[in-house]
Amino acid sequence: MSRPPGAERVALHTIALEWGKIGVTGFGGPPAHIELLRELLVERQAWMTEQEVEDAIAACNLLPGPASTQLAIFCARRVAGWPGAVIGGLAFVLPAVVVILALSALFLAHSPPAWVRGAGAGAGAAIAAVAVKAGSGLLGPSRKRATDGRARARWVLYTVLGAIAAALAGAYLVVVLLACGGAEMAVRSVRGGGSARLLSLFAPALAAVAGGVPALAWVAFKVGALSYGGGFVIVPLMQGDAVHTYHWMSSSQFLSAVALGQVTPGPVVATVAAVGYAAHGLAGGVLAAAVAFAPSFALVLALGPHFGRLRNDTRAGAFLAGAGPAALGAIIGAAIPLAGALRETWQFAVLGAAAIALLVARLGIVLTLVAAGVIGAVVALAGGPVPH
Repeated sequence: MSRPPGAERVALHTIALEWGKIGVTGFGGPPAHIELLRELLVERQAWMTEQEVEDAIAACNLLPGPASTQLAIFCARRVAGWPGAVIGGLAFVLPAVVVILALSALFLAHSPPAWVRGAGAGAGAAIAAVAVKAGSGLLGPSRKRATDGRARARWVLYTVLGAIAAALAGAYLVVVLLACGGAEMAVRSVRGGGSARLLSLFAPALAAVAGGVPALAWVAFKVGALSYGGGFVIVPLMQGDAVHTYHWMSSSQFLSAVALGQVTPGPVVATVAAVGYAAHGLAGGVLAAAVAFAPSFALVLALGPHFGRLRNDTRAGAFLAGAGPAALGAIIGAAIPLAGALRETWQFAVLGAAAIALLVARLGIVLTLVAAGVIGAVVALAGGPVPH
């Protein structure tokens, strides 16, 4: 899938402009990002064919980390070489990071106005319902990939284990994800050192953590390099560390941060910048974002020429068949601690209304969160109780 020799490359300033537009206007998460990229690359500019984009999507879905971010980086590399990958990737992710950091300064300040706290508490109250919607929407397509009775039984097991880990032992979720992926590889009797080679991708990072890498960098690395199953899986990966282990933020602040990540454009993984801001201010937010997105750039730059083979790699497919369902279960399981973080009666009412809006009325996530935030701001301005 490398660019044909002699083919004209797209100018770097064009890459920066077009990928930046998607980063600014890409509300709605990965499905919206993928459609905007496809529309640009295939329909408007004819820089890639429909089949090339589909192949790229399939390969990116086999990699850990944010698939839509990796797709944006790969497509920029495909049409403008490695400089295009760097410029396009940065143009895609930086708008979200900048917006998240700006909003974090407002919502996570030591003494924000009451209406700001109310808006954060209202939007945060709806996040548990968002988690259920995000996870349930992905379960159907994932289950269809389990083609026989035994595979479906393992799929259920991996999903349940992921849900339990996210609900009860969030700090160990990464271990569960890797274990489920490794178990599926073992069941399929993958030969040729596949397991060792796959796990070797994580060995340098795990060794660095053991050697004393700062906690914030480790949390951000988990978000960027060990998340499977879509952007929302970052929530259970972050919650235990940010709130309970390192006490960088309160439960209410964490809910507000997740809500900010959902209502802003660009990749959801940018939410990690809010956690970094809560931990160490602006420098922490920049560090967390850099560490979280670095694996996507590294993987695409290193593996980009081999994406065609990666799509058909049985080792990668087997690992994802185990880790993927566990990640989806984790997304839904995360709803339990997210709901448990609510403190005020009116927040539970907002959660119930959000569940109806998202799961029954099928309203959009951004619209639902904005409405919940408005309700929270009104409650605060009316003198109602607001979590600190």
